[in-house]
Amino acid sequence: MCTAATYYAKDHYFGRNLDLEFSYHEEITIVPRNYPFIFRKCEGINHHYAMIGTAFVVEGYPLFYDAVNDKGLGIAGLNFPGNAAYKEEVPNADNVAPFEFIPWILSRCADVDEAKTLISRMNPVNISFSPELPLTPLHWMIADKKRTIVVEPLKDGIRVYDDPVGVMTNNPTFDQQMFHLSNYMHLSNKPVTNTFAKGLEITEYSRGMGAMGMPGDLSSASRFVKAAFTCMNSVSGNSEEESVSQFFHILGSVEQQRGCVCLGEGKYEITVYSSCCNMDRGIYYYRTYENSQITAVDMHKEATDGEALIRYPMIKEQQIRYQN
Repeated sequence: MCTAATYYAKDHYFGRNLDLEFSYHEEITIVPRNYPFIFRKCEGINHHYAMIGTAFVVEGYPLFYDAVNDKGLGIAGLNFPGNAAYKEEVPNADNVAPFEFIPWILSRCADVDEAKTLISRMNPVNISFSPELPLTPLHWMIADKKRTIVVEPLKDGIRVYDDPVGVMTNNPTFDQQMFHLSNYMHLSNKPVTNTFAKGLEITEYSRGMGAMGMPGDLSSASRFVKAAFTCMNSVSGNSEEESVSQFFHILGSVEQQRGCVCLGEGKYEITVYSSCCNMDRGIYYYRTYENSQITAVDMHKEATDGEALIRYPMIKEQQIRYQN
């Protein structure tokens, strides 16, 4: 399970936690403008927007988990088991496989409005990348510098939701997640006011009591509430370092520690990596479960007019800075 979020300070930020029990040897991957994208049932594209994100590269093809293009449009794909529904190929539609969705959108679209127009013609088809990499049930969060949407392929068709909280997790469907927030409308970042009973004196004994009742478990519904509250109440300075640090603190509020979600047979779900991309500057920051130091890759320091993928393996060994 995973969490995706946006955060707008002086610049605009987009990223996610990837929560799994294993790693696919993900790499920070830059796709230059002339890399030829081939799609299974759609026309390919040889010249497009450049993009940077985390991908599992197989046979030279980037299977993106999340990415941002050089226009500042970002997408993250999250697990959506039991709800995601893919169809058979149909005529007069853009038949797009789930693993193609991120590059199909980011190669062509500069903002959310353009993405929505493209999605209106899309039919998500049940085509896997290979027999070794079967279909993954996904839904997607898409954000630009002004707004965020959630795209969910359901049995009755594709639903596109405006996302006013700038957060997405997994199940249930996004409309139910937003409805669930009504149970927590009493939460506040301010000191509590005694409304228990008239004439009864009750003393506030701790800071932070305005948020008492906020869920702290690791289910996707609870992570949605906590991430939304944290994201919408977060305040940072205007520097890049302060904003990036704050974004990782937001993701850290819902990260998963080894041992807390047991899957049996000695397996545990963990936050494999957390990412934060500056959508204005094309700088992709990340940290991994083993390495809490923030590492950055700047898309614009590379030859973004080339044809070959540019790949950086994630630095997973812990980096500790000694002060003496």
